[in-house]
Amino acid sequence: MERGEAAGLLAERGPGRLKTYRRRWFLLAVVCLLNCSNAMVILSAWLNMVGSIIRMFSVLKFMSLGSQNYWYLFVGQCLCALAQPLVIFSPTKLAALWFPDHQRATANMISSMSNPLGILIANVLSPALVPEGRHIPLMLGVYAIPALTACVLATVGIREKVPPTPPSASATNSTSQPFFTGLKMLLRNKPYIILAVCFGGGIGMFTCFSALLEQILCEKGYSNVFAGLNGALFTVCGLLGAFLLGLYVDRTRNFIESTKICFCLSALASIVFAVASRFRGQAIALAITSSIFGFFGFAMYPVAMELAVECSYPVGEGTSTGLIFVASQIEGVIFMILLQALTVRVSKDPSSTCALDQDGALDWTTPVLLLAGLCSAMACFYVIFFHTDYKRLHAETNSSDMVKAEDAGSDDVPEA
Repeated sequence: MERGEAAGLLAERGPGRLKTYRRRWFLLAVVCLLNCSNAMVILSAWLNMVGSIIRMFSVLKFMSLGSQNYWYLFVGQCLCALAQPLVIFSPTKLAALWFPDHQRATANMISSMSNPLGILIANVLSPALVPEGRHIPLMLGVYAIPALTACVLATVGIREKVPPTPPSASATNSTSQPFFTGLKMLLRNKPYIILAVCFGGGIGMFTCFSALLEQILCEKGYSNVFAGLNGALFTVCGLLGAFLLGLYVDRTRNFIESTKICFCLSALASIVFAVASRFRGQAIALAITSSIFGFFGFAMYPVAMELAVECSYPVGEGTSTGLIFVASQIEGVIFMILLQALTVRVSKDPSSTCALDQDGALDWTTPVLLLAGLCSAMACFYVIFFHTDYKRLHAETNSSDMVKAEDAGSDDVPEA
């Protein structure tokens, strides 16, 4: 849709008729609950709920299939996995359709960060709920509650995809491009490709860090409890960083500057962690470094999602953010395979806390240094080469100016 058409559409709805609705917070709460429990709202909600219930059948005696109980678990997990892409790509779309321009980054931050929050809650609750194997049904039942709640709220409370009156100028033009047309536009968009590769790589590296943290630290004698504490600090400080940066960006619109600064500080934290993790007795340094790494790394997440929409407008929000997630999953798998391939077997060390087999523990010195090097290289590449205009914000500004000009012109014409 051309700018003139967008201005005409705004003019048809009446001068200056941009409005926000309080139920946007209800939609945001439903998406957060789905993201938290699953880590287009109604289909995803039902898939998530049905999958969670079917998983419970694997441990219920009256539904037992004997030795085939794992099929319940397999089918339920597959349904939950199918639900995830439908909701994990929705934060930017929800923010664009229901929230004004000065609240979009905050709304995106809240809904995006609910996913790692759900993972953190699960990691904390699971050991408490399952001290023994016989308590697994209780854990699955507890985890089915948010899925059931989100399904009820989505089914009963969500009745429309868009508000009656748009909250911003770009929301009137949010039909976006068809998927394959938008995909072609993205593949020709140099700033977007740089953002997808660098930020997708960043997500992949954060996934590797979270998954391998315990294995990295145990070889130097750090306990599993301490590794879990580092993981918790990594996530909690990340949530705080994302919250603060989301509020800041909503006020200042400094998307590019914020992501570049955070990327550089995250790279610096990864270097310090790589060095400190190779020595024993560095618990305080490791805890502080993990906190800083999470604070600045997670802070980039919602802002980069908004930046992806800004640099790719008028491509659909789901398409632009979805492609970044695809890139992150591919890069994450590559990093995981590469890092594990570079580990070295070391002889059994009495101070090691790893679950040792007969061949000894794994030395992660080279993989951790490589991870820090990759993070630093991507940060440098992003800082040097990523430049873009805020296309969506400019389109909103131009549309509003055109509508104001038309309104001023119509005021000068006397009524018949």
